[in-house]
Amino acid sequence: MLKPLLAAAGLAGALWLGGCATQQYVDQHVAAVQTQVDATRAHANDMDGRITTADATAREALERARAAGKLAEGKFVYSVVLSDDATKFPVNGATLSDEAKRRLTEFVAKLKSDNLAVFLEIQGYTDASGSPEANERLGADRAEAVRRYLNEQGVALNRMSTISYGQDHPVAPNTTREGRAQNRRVVLVVLN
Repeated sequence: MLKPLLAAAGLAGALWLGGCATQQYVDQHVAAVQTQVDATRAHANDMDGRITTADATAREALERARAAGKLAEGKFVYSVVLSDDATKFPVNGATLSDEAKRRLTEFVAKLKSDNLAVFLEIQGYTDASGSPEANERLGADRAEAVRRYLNEQGVALNRMSTISYGQDHPVAPNTTREGRAQNRRVVLVVLN
């Protein structure tokens, strides 16, 4: 009777030890899988953040496109060009001359007397001197200088937008000094 009892005890011990070995094996593999799950979860969270950022950027772009669409639907009323000798911009500069300020002040007075709900597109241009990238920035600076001055004179910021065409769309050849001077300009487009 002792032999079967010892055999049963030996079998129970072997199963118990086998269970421990199996538990250790499972723990090791579960830990490895858990590490992979944690890494995947971290990657998914990172991707969620990127998607959220991209979504916000896309929404902002859509709003700008809608605003541009509304602008495009506006009816052209008239335009004013600041480019003659008294108001032209200096080479590589975005500073408004006193004459340009006087003309802009008159322009604002006309807008106020017309009493129309208008929108202004302020277009900045340059001559072909310098790189296209630098001219793009300079055209934007010129348009922004006019926008700030008009705002100081009482034109609401939400009624104006700026755009730079840089050296594109010249009105005169860039081969002469006079032509380059004419190309350094700002055009105010009045839309209703």
